[in-house]
Amino acid sequence: MEFVSYLSEVFLPFNFLLLLLGTVGGLILGATPGLSPTMAVALLIPFTFQLAPAQGLILLGAAYTSTVAGGAVSAILLKIPGAPANIATTLDGHAMAQKGEGAKALQLSFLASAVGGVFGVLLLIFLTPILAKWALAFGPSHLFWLAILGVTVIGSLDSSSVVKGLLSGCIGLWLATIGFDDIMGAQRFIFHSALGGGINVIPALIGLFAIPQVITMFAKGRASTSAEIIVVHKSPIKTAIAEVFNRKRALAIGTAVGSFIGLIPGVGGQIAGLVAYDQSKKFSPERDKFGTGHSEGVIAAEAANNAMVGPSLVPLLTLSIPGSPTAAVLLGGLLIHGIFPGSDLFDNHPDVAWTFINSMLIGQVLMCVFGLYVAGLAASVARVPHSVMAAVVLGLAVFGSYSVQNSMGDVYVMASLGVAMYFLERFGFSAAPLVLGLILGPIAEANFIQGSMIANATSSVSQYFFTGPLNLTLIIIVVTSIGYSFWMELRNRRYTSKEEVME
Repeated sequence: MEFVSYLSEVFLPFNFLLLLLGTVGGLILGATPGLSPTMAVALLIPFTFQLAPAQGLILLGAAYTSTVAGGAVSAILLKIPGAPANIATTLDGHAMAQKGEGAKALQLSFLASAVGGVFGVLLLIFLTPILAKWALAFGPSHLFWLAILGVTVIGSLDSSSVVKGLLSGCIGLWLATIGFDDIMGAQRFIFHSALGGGINVIPALIGLFAIPQVITMFAKGRASTSAEIIVVHKSPIKTAIAEVFNRKRALAIGTAVGSFIGLIPGVGGQIAGLVAYDQSKKFSPERDKFGTGHSEGVIAAEAANNAMVGPSLVPLLTLSIPGSPTAAVLLGGLLIHGIFPGSDLFDNHPDVAWTFINSMLIGQVLMCVFGLYVAGLAASVARVPHSVMAAVVLGLAVFGSYSVQNSMGDVYVMASLGVAMYFLERFGFSAAPLVLGLILGPIAEANFIQGSMIANATSSVSQYFFTGPLNLTLIIIVVTSIGYSFWMELRNRRYTSKEEVME
């Protein structure tokens, strides 16, 4: 129960103010189509430089949580998911809005998100210290394989093509080698003076996640959206509360599915929401009502996508394996402040770890309270023209990149990577594995070199890295995740081709 002793840190005036700002801002950003939780967190990282590590993480964690929940606003009112995690919410949420129950659907989504989110954070609280102690057994070889595992898991699961996902991870690993070698001091791929110190993580994050969206928004120009806008009518909050707790089955399924999937690195909130929706439909006696504006569909989907937020941070805080693309960005935020996840986090920085986790617990409640009031404002934000939103995001991207080191070189790096990522996405490549390769590349390289030195002094390099139960377990997991992803991709292609033949 160590976390209780740090609970008061969240309520310090400045810390609580950051929590409020992150929550309200995240709700508004989440409601804006195209601004994913990952991009929202990436844009906020530069603003944490002048903050203490715990304060920076409070802001980022609040934005992460509330952006996922805020995506339900545009999903329900506009039938445009604010984030991939809200895809399942559109199925019944928009149908409810069309029937004049838009306010009720929003209330149900925020209440279900709060219940699922609180449960997910409680799992984070009780599981993380246990796994962190277990992480003490990891040496250089194990940390090397963990870094490779993080890249391969995200690369194989967060992309439409396994090969393209893994190639994205390899590109990220290559980008991580740019600059001077930390061990030997040799120059590597320095073709511009701005790259002498390597590629800074923050401009890279902003460029890879924000700039492709900005270009897409500008490409749409001033063309009016074809999305149907629905007026939000008032609805008693008591009715929504009663409805949520009357649908215990959907709430329990959503929370359980989201929590379980959150623990699996690389799966993501969109999978959690869709699986929870599917399972809730199968177990419901009113399964025929799903898709027509049934409250169970909204409750299950939103409980799941917020329940996975807390558990997705468990592998990050204990083993340095991000459970989602947003968690990968949070890893960058930790490393910027000189904090490496794992046993070191809870042994040497317990105030940072527990204050951050407690803030996410309190943030779930604030997200629910503010969500019910900010829904109308967020709906207005969702209607902002793409050209205006693109200009605002571009301004934040340039400011954030420049402010890291007061260098235009970082702005050029951000812009170059962003434009390159825009074209890579057109060919089916994903930004998440590329970013993770960039973040985990130095960790993998440092541990490989350190492990090689130990191996040369004690045994052979192959024996050091490829023997031992923990090494073999990690290697098997790496190979299994890649093999499973290949099998699923081939299976989906086979089914698709069969459907085309039938047509």
